[in-house]
Amino acid sequence: MLMAHPAVLKNLVEQYETLRALHAEKGTAEARQRMDDVAYTLCVSTGTRDIDAALIAARHRLPGARTEDDSVLAA
Repeated sequence: MLMAHPAVLKNLVEQYETLRALHAEKGTAEARQRMDDVAYTLCVSTGTRDIDAALIAARHRLPGARTEDDSVLAA
């Protein structure tokens, strides 16, 4: 399976977190649609099926992640 570059994953995680905050604050349909689009892209980029797993997998691949500690993924 192809994996996205860590820089791409970092950007997607940041976009998702920003959009989630914007949607929570304003609740616009545009923010929700963009958030759904970024969530889908994160899932495809990490080979996962839901956004929570995608965020965990993406963060695990970012520089500075403790590669020897995969206890969160095993749960």
